[in-house]
Amino acid sequence: MNQASDYQLFWENSNKMSDTFDVPRVRSDSTSTTATQSTSSRMILRERLAQLLVCLEDLSSDDEANEEVSRTLDEAFYLCGKYTNRESFRLHMVTWNVGTAEPPADVRSLLQLDSQPATDLYVIGLQEVNANPVRYISDLISEDSWSHLLMDTLAPMGYIKVTSVRMQGLLLILFAKQVHLPFIRDIQSTYTRTGLFGYWGNKGGVSVRFSFYGHMLCFLNCHLAAHMNYALQRMDEFEYILDTQDFDMYNTPQVLDHKVVFWFGDLNFRIADHGMHFLRSSISNGRFNLLWNRDQLTMMKKKEAILQEFEEGLLCFKPTYKFDRFSETYDTSGKKRKPAWTDRILWRIKPKAIDTEDENSSTTSSADDEEYPFKVTQNMYTCDVSYGVSDHKPVIGTFNLEMRKKVETPLVALTVEGHWSADEGPTFTYTILENFESSTWDWIGLYKIGFKSASDYSTFAWVKDDEVAANGEVVTVQMSKSELPLPAGDYVLGYYSTNMQTLIAFSPTFQILESQHAVMEGLLPENINGHEK
Repeated sequence: MNQASDYQLFWENSNKMSDTFDVPRVRSDSTSTTATQSTSSRMILRERLAQLLVCLEDLSSDDEANEEVSRTLDEAFYLCGKYTNRESFRLHMVTWNVGTAEPPADVRSLLQLDSQPATDLYVIGLQEVNANPVRYISDLISEDSWSHLLMDTLAPMGYIKVTSVRMQGLLLILFAKQVHLPFIRDIQSTYTRTGLFGYWGNKGGVSVRFSFYGHMLCFLNCHLAAHMNYALQRMDEFEYILDTQDFDMYNTPQVLDHKVVFWFGDLNFRIADHGMHFLRSSISNGRFNLLWNRDQLTMMKKKEAILQEFEEGLLCFKPTYKFDRFSETYDTSGKKRKPAWTDRILWRIKPKAIDTEDENSSTTSSADDEEYPFKVTQNMYTCDVSYGVSDHKPVIGTFNLEMRKKVETPLVALTVEGHWSADEGPTFTYTILENFESSTWDWIGLYKIGFKSASDYSTFAWVKDDEVAANGEVVTVQMSKSELPLPAGDYVLGYYSTNMQTLIAFSPTFQILESQHAVMEGLLPENINGHEK
């Protein structure tokens, strides 16, 4: 076989190798301003393999060629590793205008708890949560009924409430698997009122931002102005929310500075022009595509530059407003509101910065995007018409977040010492592994497996109280045995950072033994958790 045919065969093989490292088709990519994936790394890989072919011609007689082969292989496999060293995380989002209603008895189907692979993050955005003055004050003291239901449903499945933000009827809640909590950092939330000229919070936006394995994410839940003729006002409100929401973060001070933004809620955009008969006929026949070109949000995207940066899945589900309550029938009241896709989920990947002529100007580093890419793939976009407590149906969006982790080491290590029971003084140690804004007000909580949130602890102990622990210092803490639970059970220790407002580390799961003293004194009930002793 001659050199030309050798080259052709090797080039074909390199194309196959490159295809091996292609990532799945995605809708969004942090290395591009479009939904198509960048091919630059694959082109470089092919060039390196072509160079390798040339080197192989003289492999047996040239030491320099051997070095070139080694170097080229290292570079090629480094590029390959950028594709293979990625992980996917499943995000489940819900937006629902609940119309001041109390929650239904069961939300398991809404959360799709049986889905595989299991969800990593849940982000729930609600609008029109009951906010009459007495109820609102009561909810501030304890959790509102919707949060209680969500926590009661998700906690037994291993999901912990990370944070929430509420502005009158607007509520945004983040849940995560325990394993991810040490890598959810820099959590901040804010809100913007747009009702009554910005003085009333019945309309507006609430947002939560955080770092997820080093990648900056922001979730913005909005309830915008209602009625058909207020499309421009809805755009004005959205832009006002983006302009006024600030975070105390040097690298992401505003919403659009984040690598990924999810914008969702009751955005209140309507279907223009079409008459009621045509609307209902198209919906009944499942011909939703006939309505797309008159959807106000779709129309606005054609002329509003900021909207063109956001992506949305196809509207292949029934318009989610307005229904008779506890039915799948559109409004039969005297008002006969037209059906509309008012409830939406969109997302935006931060566009790649364009270099300016000023050499000293600061732009987003393309190397960061190349080395730590972030892809968003929407797996599902639908509504669940089975829920009828509101005149809106909830909208569900599920996504794969594919990334290369920037952060993989927890900030703190927790170690349980010896056997634990209420009969003897329990001891544990903690060690600061990396610098963070620690405080003498930090504490370590004892959590029973299945706990709901950081405040759902059995007992706690303060960290070292005289000064902040140094990196690598092993600090021993004694917890009061009188505060330990008497029955046996599985527990973890969690380190709560006061400044970061979240749990940043967990011990391995361990068992607290049944208190023998309590058994002898008859202090334990005969029936514990439904089981006879």
